[in-house]
Amino acid sequence: MIYVFLADGFEEIEGLAPVDILRRAEKDVVTVGIGSDAVRASHGVTVLCDITDMQVQLDERLEMIVLPGGMPGTLNLEKSPIVQATIDYCMSNDIPVTSICAAPYILGKKGILNGKQATCFPGFEKFLEGAQLSSDGVVTDGNITTGVGPGVAIDFGLRLVEILCGKAESDRIAAGMQCRK
Repeated sequence: MIYVFLADGFEEIEGLAPVDILRRAEKDVVTVGIGSDAVRASHGVTVLCDITDMQVQLDERLEMIVLPGGMPGTLNLEKSPIVQATIDYCMSNDIPVTSICAAPYILGKKGILNGKQATCFPGFEKFLEGAQLSSDGVVTDGNITTGVGPGVAIDFGLRLVEILCGKAESDRIAAGMQCRK
């Protein structure tokens, strides 16, 4: 199971593109609303989530978490005790933790990016203390994957499929979506 955490103010494409792409790979993706099952995104789109944060279960079924950026979505994710506990659980169990745009800020503040290659939305680099900053759009280092922003949301989603299902499956989905590389 993959939890995609959505908080009020999240960037639509960064949250929903990975959901779409991971579901094309037939992964069990669960959208998690922080504080409510109805979450209003940064550009006014309201998303009805599968569950709320109070229904999150941390167990052996968890394969990955996704933290989309956007403001104030990133700040709302950071304030969530459930998101914080889930990140800690994933790090303790070597489960992939993925974040895009402003959301790597959360991992940087926790010290998780120390010594790892990472990327983020321009202006948030100062919060990635100890990270080796990359100019790549999507960066994977160990169990951490970061993306620079909304323009790489599809590449980010395809990388998540590659991590969980392999390159052949990621390439199959990219071809079916008419992605040009």
